[in-house]
Amino acid sequence: MFYLLAEWFGFEGPFNLLRYQSVRSGAAVATALFLGLIIGPRFILMLRMRQGKGQPIRSDGPQTHLAKVGTPTMGGLLILISLAVAVLLWMDPRNVYVWACLFVTFGFAIIGFLDDFDKVSKSSHKGVPGRIRLLAEFAIAGVAAWLITDQNGTHLYLPFLSGVSIDLGWFYILFAMFVIVGAGNAVNLTDGLDGLATMPVVIAAVTFFIIVYLVGNAIYANYLGIPHVPGAGELTILCGAIIGSGLAFLWYNAPPAAVFMGDTGSLALGGALGALAVSTHHEIVLGVVGGLFVIEALSVIIQVFFFKRTGKRVFKMAPIHHHFEQLGWAEPTVVIRFWIISLVLALAGLSTLKLR
Repeated sequence: MFYLLAEWFGFEGPFNLLRYQSVRSGAAVATALFLGLIIGPRFILMLRMRQGKGQPIRSDGPQTHLAKVGTPTMGGLLILISLAVAVLLWMDPRNVYVWACLFVTFGFAIIGFLDDFDKVSKSSHKGVPGRIRLLAEFAIAGVAAWLITDQNGTHLYLPFLSGVSIDLGWFYILFAMFVIVGAGNAVNLTDGLDGLATMPVVIAAVTFFIIVYLVGNAIYANYLGIPHVPGAGELTILCGAIIGSGLAFLWYNAPPAAVFMGDTGSLALGGALGALAVSTHHEIVLGVVGGLFVIEALSVIIQVFFFKRTGKRVFKMAPIHHHFEQLGWAEPTVVIRFWIISLVLALAGLSTLKLR
């Protein structure tokens, strides 16, 4: 909104600052951060009053989690409100990439909200049936993938190799759908401890903030040998909003959490990261940057696969963060160590920009 206003004034005087994506992305961080911090307490109180018992806590999980009974869920709504306001205020509304990513973010958020609502209202862990969830997620991801590929093509670029790409044609849309849906569900599986998913999402958003800025700039992209995607730089606004809203939410989600993100937030943020990766042709790099989410998802897949075939468990409990809890690690210890892993993987992902 402010960008169009500045353009209408011909970018004269102080409006000239709004030409720059760096200024608007910084403003998006500040807007989302302060809005989230300001509305957080009342929003959490409203969730607590409406939900009563809060998110159901599994009795077969770590016994320390029983102390969390009554903690409200759907805190992802706080993230989404802050994110939406920040993005809509500072983005260029003519940018297709931002709208495609927002479509995924809020489409996945609706699915997550319905799942959370079903769990809370029925005091059950089941939620929306998995097949229906996946079908809806793939439908949303398919629309977004079509919008994105209509702008930047169907090439899959390989990290560490300058200018090397494979044109997958229509198969790329299927691949992009898998990346978006996989990212959403991987973050969802990671969100099992206080603050565990929030900080790695913020770290990944900071990483992609750098990536989208470089990819959107022809000079930097050509120098680094990475694909140049005209218009992708505008996604720095979305990354900034994720960073700001994520940090604001972490203020209330840090151990002991006053509110849980729920599927509403985890699916939305994971889907947003997937859409960012597809928009910038850094799908494989997302697997490195978001390696923690990949590990969490793989631990569940491995556990289910081996248990169905052998009746034995590879891990004491899955996802893998519960495995370490069962080994005797305190929850804050698991969370902080996983944050460190996430940071290291983010740095490894950034190294792919130069090692070509």
